[in-house]
Amino acid sequence: MRTTRRFSLRVNGASHEIEGEAQTPLLFFLRNDLCLNSPKFGCGLGECGACTVLVDGQPARACALPVRLAENREIVTLEGLGSVEAPHPLQQAFIDAQAAQCGYCISGMVMTAKAFLDARPAPSEAEVREALRHNLCRCGTHVEIVRAVLLAAERGRQDAAAS
Repeated sequence: MRTTRRFSLRVNGASHEIEGEAQTPLLFFLRNDLCLNSPKFGCGLGECGACTVLVDGQPARACALPVRLAENREIVTLEGLGSVEAPHPLQQAFIDAQAAQCGYCISGMVMTAKAFLDARPAPSEAEVREALRHNLCRCGTHVEIVRAVLLAAERGRQDAAAS
């Protein structure tokens, strides 16, 4: 017998009460209940990275994370980083480096890169490639994506030096 219950989620700084089954993937609640379009359903197995969000600052595959494990934790999606009018510096670097083709993987790439740059603000190209190696881009824009992450890191160092 399946049972539902209420869950408290904190997503992009706002609290939400949702109802569902404990094993339901977080992704379904983010997309269906909260109408957040950035995390995508790619493989459903946590392999491609299109569904990546940050949970307590760490990248997590929302398609494989049961909602019960996300309860009362800080969840951030691409929508929580910046807006069209005021993009996050990492989002701006992706725009400037033209690091998207179809765009399906980009949210997961940005969220993975955000956690990586927060932990390693001055990475080498090899480190960026390693950090993103489990995020798949079927269009082949990995070169531009790596360039965008390196650009964001460089700008972050410049901003830190200027302040």
